[in-house]
Amino acid sequence: MYIAMNRFKVRTDAAEDFAEVWRSRDSQLSKVPGFVEFHLLKGPEREDHILFASHTVWRSHADFENWTKSEHFRKAHAGAGDRKPLYLEHPQFEGFEVMEGIS
Repeated sequence: MYIAMNRFKVRTDAAEDFAEVWRSRDSQLSKVPGFVEFHLLKGPEREDHILFASHTVWRSHADFENWTKSEHFRKAHAGAGDRKPLYLEHPQFEGFEVMEGIS
């Protein structure tokens, strides 16, 4: 399994708008082979931002890579550059190979 995360430092006054962008998007994820699950996480609030993270689980790193090269990815991320006023800096990507899991 592979976990892909993007961390966003969302402006405190834009947190609800940011969450609405995610709620209303056409993610395309359910159409992609190897996709397992998605979560939008809301983390701690700081002086100038609230930390959010998108969290996707994939069967494999190859499945995630295929997603990033797909037409579904392009459709899901169309207009993403228009959202920059909602957060302070470019999202930070983190990818993890699952070494152990307990269900």
